[in-house]
Amino acid sequence: MKFAERIKALLGLSGGSKDEFFDELADLLVEGDLGAALAYSVADELKAACRKAGLAAEGEIKLELKRILAGCGRETRILPEPGKLNVFLLLGVNGVGKTTSCAKLANYYRREGLAKGIVLAAGDTFRAAAIDQLQIHGERLGLRVVAQRHGSDPGAVLFDAIEAAKAEGADLVIADTAGRMHTRQDLIRELGKIDKIVSSRAEGANYRRLLAIDATTGQNGLRQAEAFAGAVPVDGLVLTKLDSSAKGGLAIALAKELKLATAFVGRGEGYDDLEPFSLDAFLDEFLGIDAGR
Repeated sequence: MKFAERIKALLGLSGGSKDEFFDELADLLVEGDLGAALAYSVADELKAACRKAGLAAEGEIKLELKRILAGCGRETRILPEPGKLNVFLLLGVNGVGKTTSCAKLANYYRREGLAKGIVLAAGDTFRAAAIDQLQIHGERLGLRVVAQRHGSDPGAVLFDAIEAAKAEGADLVIADTAGRMHTRQDLIRELGKIDKIVSSRAEGANYRRLLAIDATTGQNGLRQAEAFAGAVPVDGLVLTKLDSSAKGGLAIALAKELKLATAFVGRGEGYDDLEPFSLDAFLDEFLGIDAGR
């Protein structure tokens, strides 16, 4: 059962008028990946608001809950700036879908007419398969991919990609990076070195760092984001795998706990299955609110 359906079932059983409802709602929000502290805080605020305003109908309670969650969430837009070089770096742990997200981002920016020339950089030099995968994506999308052999210095790959973009008049470099477990602080610190290389080689560019987080990982995603944000500035999140198996509350937890805003959500494997994040639309879906009300 989807999270929104469970909210509806809970409201239908209790009508939202008893203490038990708010206790059960808090438990449900924990299961929805908000985290215990935030979930119980939200439930307490909702209870106080409902009693103060005399809210009891399902629709009224949902809208009030949406208002509270909207105050916790954050959205952002990560867009290429016209007339200058743009460098977007994809970060994240192993298996979250960084390489595929690079291709999806390139497809999105080109489809929307936001970049006139795009270069993909195979900066995950620790996995030969990642280099091959990005090259395949580049062939399918008709995009230039800058890559070196397996085991090469990722900083050198990014340098080459930036120089290639300048030479070809491309205005956007999207760079893949190696998956780094957030528990390996030595690898996390290496990101700081890569970050400095890009900053120096692309001086004056619109440089953005996007952190890919698997929406199905729950509170572990919060720990991942905490580690990465401690190593480099994170400008926005790409929430991957936000399909029927993901509960979605992680986006709210990341915003509230770490002040990180979501820029994109991935909902499938296709190149078109990446969309800009809308907090309003997300909360409607999360809570099962009819947007056409």
